[in-house]
Amino acid sequence: TGDEMFADTYKMKLVDEVIYEVYGKLVTRSHGDINIEGFNPSAEEADEGTDSAVESGVDVVLSHRLQECFAFGDKKSFTLYLKDYMKKVLAKLEENAPDQVDVFKTNMNKVMKEILGRFKDLQFYTGESMDC
Repeated sequence: TGDEMFADTYKMKLVDEVIYEVYGKLVTRSHGDINIEGFNPSAEEADEGTDSAVESGVDVVLSHRLQECFAFGDKKSFTLYLKDYMKKVLAKLEENAPDQVDVFKTNMNKVMKEILGRFKDLQFYTGESMDC
């Protein structure tokens, strides 16, 4: 989709060479705040006492304007989506990185089994364009 889902300013781990785990933090931000990863406002700054709108959520979600995707009501619908998505990824790999096709096929199935095992505990997000 071209949407930026996360940046390298967040802690992340490449799982089995096929999927990234990105670690976010629960934050509360005032609108108008400038949020720079690793920046800590001075404790000496006085509160101006003005009310401003605040938002709370996971920093990765807020910073990249991710949208929660409710398209997967159950494991079956998620599995159908994954099959279609994996076909698209395989086509891109065959075109651009044929040496990675076997790694993707083997490892993605393993990773997806783990994700399906935790399905009820997960939330899904899509980029700003809402292209699930």
